[in-house]
Amino acid sequence: NTRRKRISSYDKSGGNDDRIYIKPGETQTFAQLEGCGLITHIWITVGNLDMPDEFEEYNMRKVYLQFYWDGEENPSVQAPLGDFFGMGHGITKNFASEPLQMSPQGGRGLNCWFPMPYEKGAKLTVTNECSSTLIFYYYVDFEELKELPKDMLRFHAKWNRELPTKGKGEEEFSDHRDWCFGGKNITGKDNYVLLDAVGKGHYVGANVNIHNLCTNALWDWPGEGDDMIFVDGETWPPSLHGTGTEDYVNMAWCPKEEYCAPYHGLILGGKDNWKGKITYYRYHIKDPVMFEKSILVTIEHGHNNNRSDDWSSTAYWYQTEPHKPFGAIRPMEERLPVDEEEWGWNGLK
Repeated sequence: NTRRKRISSYDKSGGNDDRIYIKPGETQTFAQLEGCGLITHIWITVGNLDMPDEFEEYNMRKVYLQFYWDGEENPSVQAPLGDFFGMGHGITKNFASEPLQMSPQGGRGLNCWFPMPYEKGAKLTVTNECSSTLIFYYYVDFEELKELPKDMLRFHAKWNRELPTKGKGEEEFSDHRDWCFGGKNITGKDNYVLLDAVGKGHYVGANVNIHNLCTNALWDWPGEGDDMIFVDGETWPPSLHGTGTEDYVNMAWCPKEEYCAPYHGLILGGKDNWKGKITYYRYHIKDPVMFEKSILVTIEHGHNNNRSDDWSSTAYWYQTEPHKPFGAIRPMEERLPVDEEEWGWNGLK
């Protein structure tokens, strides 16, 4: 008993200028929905004016989204454009998961199928921090409803970054094995935080982006970090404790082979010896993590948090409102990828 509708950027004059224009520093509301409904699909693609065949470099990080439900003041979704659609590092790349996809050409067709309910309206905004005017094409597909099922939760997504992660200094390692396996983490205190939420709901996954900043020429796997998910204020060890970075994303043995499945994948495998940039995803669609009061989703950056790399992520979850306020998104300069030579480190003496 619903009616399917759409808001898009089509040319209202009947011409073929099917896009909106967003000046540098400008925020525009690209969808203002009234009443009660459910967003079922969002498609976006962008370009930069006078640059029809290429992006402005890193525009996927220079542009960000904020979504608001039911007249709230604090956004429930806040993330750079590319990161929200599943791929970090300020770039696009073809991949397919169940809730998120980047489609040809070159991953520039951005798709999201996470359902997003609202009871008293929804507002979707985009902010352009590129140096040039953004051309922005979009579909927002939704269903009009008379009412939502009782106690339906709201969709949330939040981007995070730690640069560099709080690793150990090279003087603390005697050899390579000590760097990879030394020490014990029995608190989870300095783990990288994927999600810190208060309320009742369920966590449905994240994409995780690692820029390996180590400069040594030896075996340089940036993983070995256990996932630790603390539900409703529990202390270490949490009821959900994993065995390693690639294990959390359902892979094995330090993978470099790019692979995309409905709920887990390796979009970007890194260069030789795991150098450079890596992107994983793990979506808990079939196995959501429920919480009654709070949830803290963390993962070690290297065993015992020994690694000092560039980590970023977007977490996705549903919860009751109000949610814990996100605060302002990081300034554009703090969202951009970094120069390996400037930030490089050496994990061994």
